[in-house]
Amino acid sequence: MAKIATLLSNLFEDSEYFEPAKEFEAKGHNVVTIEKEAGVIVTGKKRGSVEIDIGIDDVSHAEFDALLLPGGYSPDILRADDHFVKFTKEFMDSKKPVFAICHGQQLLITAKALAGRDATGYKSIQVDMEYAGARFLDQAVVVCQNQLVTSRTSADMEDFIREALTLLGK
Repeated sequence: MAKIATLLSNLFEDSEYFEPAKEFEAKGHNVVTIEKEAGVIVTGKKRGSVEIDIGIDDVSHAEFDALLLPGGYSPDILRADDHFVKFTKEFMDSKKPVFAICHGQQLLITAKALAGRDATGYKSIQVDMEYAGARFLDQAVVVCQNQLVTSRTSADMEDFIREALTLLGK
């Protein structure tokens, strides 16, 4: 089964982490949370909390099969740190599955990894995604090149999880 890296910091959108993680784990996948250091507790916008498994300086993208980027304010916080941007870019460059929802695409924008890609995201980052070279599609879920799964909001969660699990099954 897949080992899924999840970049997570404070003010993540609770449902955009907890729901996919629960479904991935139910299918036998291992979801690993990554922030600046292991053992810290990060808190979501709705007050859910997660203890971080490992620090960004202690991991390599090569250890993982896929990447999950939940939304909320977390991606904006993380993209200010080059370690998280580089980690994200390495997944895209290596053609490993990447699942980004809502504002999770902000890490992809900063990693300059959306050029020539079909993608969707939260309405407020549409122009940013287009400036980054993405072809923005206002759809519940967009799968691009059998690698990148993007969705707009937590309202699209069922479609997002279904397509992510499909990619993990390939």
